[in-house]
Amino acid sequence: MKKKRILLKVGSNTLTKETDNISRGKIEDMASQIAKLQDTCEFIIVSSGAIAVAKQFVKLESKRKPIFVKQALASIGQPHLIRIYQEIFREYGLLSSQCLLSYSDFEKQESKTNIVNTINVLVNNNYIPIINENDTVATDEIKFGDNDKLAALTALLLNVDLCVIATNTNGIYTKASIENGKPETIKVVEDLEILKAEVVNSKSSHGSGGMESKIEAVSVASAANIETWIVNGLEDNFLINAMEDKVAFTKIR
Repeated sequence: MKKKRILLKVGSNTLTKETDNISRGKIEDMASQIAKLQDTCEFIIVSSGAIAVAKQFVKLESKRKPIFVKQALASIGQPHLIRIYQEIFREYGLLSSQCLLSYSDFEKQESKTNIVNTINVLVNNNYIPIINENDTVATDEIKFGDNDKLAALTALLLNVDLCVIATNTNGIYTKASIENGKPETIKVVEDLEILKAEVVNSKSSHGSGGMESKIEAVSVASAANIETWIVNGLEDNFLINAMEDKVAFTKIR
């Protein structure tokens, strides 16, 4: 039976559980769910968190632009981030690998072909690719998208069946419900223009994305008929609960 290919994007706020430290418990939660679903699903993960990890260990200063400090932090933090993933995933019998990409890789046909072939080999041999932006050489993700756009481009390139964006809200809320202080989740979306009108601009505390960047990512995925879910990754068992329709989340068809 062909497995369902799922791309799971997790941002820094999810990985830190909105604290100043990477949450090993959250990565354990992800590993536990993937282990339960591995007979029917195959996973590709797009993970932020390198800068957040580095901030736990070092404090850098520079007289140059702050972006260079962030790039240096990413360089320090990425090896620690992948080590945490590998240690925890191994405890659940899961194999993982690291892939660093930048947006320019998606502009060249040869690079795109190489990405597809490499990741297919990994997935077919039961390795879970953990993808992050190559922050040391590319600044777009640090400044703007918090890997949302990278996740959408990867989902498109790898022809996934489902793209799941784990964030810190129960999906996307209606604008009116946010204004009256009683957030109400938009459960199903079939018209992106209506959804865009409902989005309130916001930025995450650790990452640099927000709901607007997620809508941009959804637009890329929807153009290729890839269904996208926006779920609350802070909750335990968030993916399985969404699959079983036990929690409120936004499904964009």
